[in-house]
Amino acid sequence: MPTLTQTEREQLRQNVRELCSEFPNSYWRQLDLEREYPYEFVDALTKSGYLSALIPEKYGGKGYGMTEATIILEEINRSGGHAAGCHAQMYTMGALLKHGSEEQKQQYLPGIADGSIRFQAFSVTEEKAGSNTTAIETFAEKAANGYIVNGHKNWTSRLLQSDLVMLLARTTPIEDVGEKRAEGLSLFLVDLRIIREQQPESLKVEPVRAMFNYATNQVWYKNMEIPAACLIGEEGSGFRYVLDGMNAERTLLAAEAIGDGYFFIDKATSYANKREVFNRKIGENQGIQFPIARAYAAIKAADLMRYEAARRFDNNEKFGEQANLAKFLSSEASWQAANVCLDTFGGYGFVDEYDVERKFRETRMYQVAPVSNNMILAYLGQNILKMPRSY
Repeated sequence: MPTLTQTEREQLRQNVRELCSEFPNSYWRQLDLEREYPYEFVDALTKSGYLSALIPEKYGGKGYGMTEATIILEEINRSGGHAAGCHAQMYTMGALLKHGSEEQKQQYLPGIADGSIRFQAFSVTEEKAGSNTTAIETFAEKAANGYIVNGHKNWTSRLLQSDLVMLLARTTPIEDVGEKRAEGLSLFLVDLRIIREQQPESLKVEPVRAMFNYATNQVWYKNMEIPAACLIGEEGSGFRYVLDGMNAERTLLAAEAIGDGYFFIDKATSYANKREVFNRKIGENQGIQFPIARAYAAIKAADLMRYEAARRFDNNEKFGEQANLAKFLSSEASWQAANVCLDTFGGYGFVDEYDVERKFRETRMYQVAPVSNNMILAYLGQNILKMPRSY
């Protein structure tokens, strides 16, 4: 992959910032009110090539590293936007790039890079299974020409805005794998354009109105027939492929939370420097100043861990600990900054035109998705600190 210098990375940051300036807070505020997808923003990001950041140059992408990808997502959130409308295209790419066949890469990656194919949907989570992914029940039964898929998924975001979906399903019943529960799960890349045209009755999508604008859905697969060519890698190894991408996803979303954190710090300091109560700027009061400074310190510390995780990824080093720490620290820091910002604005923070309440709702997600912070603590306790398994 091309290695950008620090100067080039700063230029990338500035370029993304300029693009985001064309989509001000009023744009995101209206979308939030109507729960609409940011089509115009995603189109602009695609045309700029930023959504193809992690796609190798030979397939039409920019071929950047994880560090550059995190800068892009951070700047989107720092600008007042929300990268949830497009971030999946970055982290779903990993399984296709690392485990897909060359034929699959040639078929899809150039179109994803130029925007003619949308790849924003990842269908894994189920209501009963929750964080216990090995307990999912969606089943892909082997058929003469491929597989027949039946099951129900929740939290399948951006499916209505996608041409492709990465789908995790069981291909071996869980009772047949014994204690090796992670086996028998397979990963499929499904072309939704074909399904919608030829088998519309096999796919039922029900949008879910969430606390913030997230374009998420419940999905039912009903005797959906998919060709064998949809299989990513080897049958039964899908869980391992998904795990491969989880640390990359956590690093990318850590950058989003950091972007949120800087958004709140920027908002709070600007307001504290202007707002006058009792004939003095409220920023003169240590009761206002110190919490903002403390939140800033937490964001800067999380930022360092984000860059360390990205550096390790870019150098093909193990980075599970760093990715999980980055996600944990950044989500906690962004929530700290959100509360400090709301306290600084007081009652005005609850008014939509100031954009604090919108971002306040958005940044709360990072403590529970893509993985609960309690699961990260369990991971650290068991795998890093070598304490007994807690679940």
